[in-house]
Amino acid sequence: MQKPTIQPGRPAGTSTYESEPALAFGQAVRVARVAQGIAQDEFASRAGISRSHMGKIERGEHVPTLPVILKIAMALRISAADLMAATEHYLGIGARTDS
Repeated sequence: MQKPTIQPGRPAGTSTYESEPALAFGQAVRVARVAQGIAQDEFASRAGISRSHMGKIERGEHVPTLPVILKIAMALRISAADLMAATEHYLGIGARTDS
């Protein structure tokens, strides 16, 4: 059996790539980083991620894995939940309440 080819931007085992969530997450990261006045290369170093990978994440070219999302949130000094809420905001998903 031939091993499937992984396309750029896809974590191992991923068979699909959805650009909208990737772009929204990247925007949430970039907005938070810029608001804190942190340069991308410094931020990548703080997060323990290569600068080129961080650039791809911010441009929505790569979908980060959960460990990378947690590293990014820690480097931003915000919770992963807040980072996901910002991502949902950029996706146009409003606050929802269960009543």
